[in-house]
Amino acid sequence: MILSDLRYYIKEHKRVALIDLVNHFDMDADAMRGMLGKWINKGKIKKMAMENGCGTQCCKCDPRLTEFYEWVDSGDAKS
Repeated sequence: MILSDLRYYIKEHKRVALIDLVNHFDMDADAMRGMLGKWINKGKIKKMAMENGCGTQCCKCDPRLTEFYEWVDSGDAKS
């Protein structure tokens, strides 16, 4: 996967959970965070502040994977 694939996916979905990115791209969470960091540094996405858990009460979610990311750049992101 390249950064443009990640950009396209997040732009299309607007807001995504780390677990969804990990599953969709079949990548390790830490590797995905590294790629997300590139877009965060460019100001194209931001990590959303999260409360405890994913918002449900089942307690089955891995808290390390309940991070959410949102596309924030309104212009065309070719960089």
